[in-house]
Formats: sequence, structure tokens, C-alpha cells
Amino acid sequence: MKLVLVEDDTKIRSLLRQALELDAHTVHESDSAEQYQQNYGTQKFDLYILDVMLPAQSGYDLCRWLRHQGVKDPILMLTARNGLSDKIEGLESGADDYLTKPFEIAEIRARVRAIARKVQGYPQEIMRVGDLHLDPNTRSARRGEVLLELSKKEYALLEFLVRNKESLVTRGMIAQAVWESGTSLYTNVIDVLLNSLRKKVDPEGSVGLIQTVRGKGFKISGRQPNDKDN
Repeated sequence: MKLVLVEDDTKIRSLLRQALELDAHTVHESDSAEQYQQNYGTQKFDLYILDVMLPAQSGYDLCRWLRHQGVKDPILMLTARNGLSDKIEGLESGADDYLTKPFEIAEIRARVRAIARKVQGYPQEIMRVGDLHLDPNTRSARRGEVLLELSKKEYALLEFLVRNKESLVTRGMIAQAVWESGTSLYTNVIDVLLNSLRKKVDPEGSVGLIQTVRGKGFKISGRQPNDKDN
């Protein structure tokens, strides 16, 4: 998803951005309501994460402003205030969810994943890369007319690659998406899983879709590395 994060605490903002990017979200940052309004205006995002205690305009003010601009997408408020009246004010300003500091990174990632499921909706559209078709509703994939027999981990990895098609994904991103753990524990397992998946997705004689970007990571693409834009 395409997210905006408005948080004036540099350390917290950096930690949140890194955590959300591990789930392959694109994060746009601002340190104040005014900076957001100046940089992004009414640009559309899939989710807005707003800290309440911002300088000048508060997160409540920005939330109300967004709703006044016609934004209907989810808004998640972050705050150190845990009183009932504060939660009520956040919800009545137009927020969809409310998370009290301090919070665990795993919790906000889970909240965002839950919101993503609602945003994406069900049933989900079949995703395509070249002649590869992946159906997230049935968790099945086929290459051309051939149904691929994939393990649970192979399917999870393939779906992660396809959802980020044409984009580089690192081993760290794969470890978080498939195992929800750090790269150091699974570097060799990732390579084994990728090789196993590649044999099924890219059999001998077919156009290779899963590509290795040396020293950086991997991507899945219908375009070959030597293809050029017209």
C-alpha cells in the first residue's frame, strides 16, 4: 500500500518507516501537518498514519482537514494519550483506528496488514506477470495452462514477489514477508526456497520471470533485463 506517516519524532518516524517498508509498503513522511499539506495536499494514499501531538496543528486537526478535503481512506492515529476522552476525540475527528504509545512494532504492522486486507477487498483480482497468473482467492498459480504445485512457503514467496512486480525486493524483505523474521536466520533458506520456486515458475525453455539483481536482491518481471523502453 501507499502510506503517509506524519510524526514529528524523528526516531519513531524512522523506525516505523523501516518496519512498514519491510512489508513492502511505500511510505511518504512528514514531520508536521503543515509539511504534509505543503508537500502532498490532496494526493491520494491508501492509509494515513497521524501522530496526535504534532507541532502547531495537531493530528486531530489534520485528520479533520483530510476528511473535509473528501479523503475517505483509513486514518490511524498514534498518541501517548490514553484517556477515554482522547480516544473519543480521535474517532470523532474522523479516525478509523487509534493506537496508544508506547506500542510494539509488531502490533502496528499487524494493524496495517488488517487495514490492507480491507482496502484490497475480497474477492481479490487475479494478478499477472507475463503468462503467470496468481489467484489470491484460491492461493493458486499457473504458468500458461500449467497449474503450479507450490508449497505454502513457495506460494507466500511468489505472492510477495508478484505483489511487488517490477520492484526490487531484498532478502530482508522476503524474510519478513514469508517468515516474519530477520535475514540472519534465514539467508540460506531463502536461497533454497527461491531456487525451488524458480524451477517451478521458470521451467527449462520458458522465459525467466524471477530475476536476480546481483548484490541487491530479486524481482519478478515480464520484461527481460536487456529489454529497453521504446
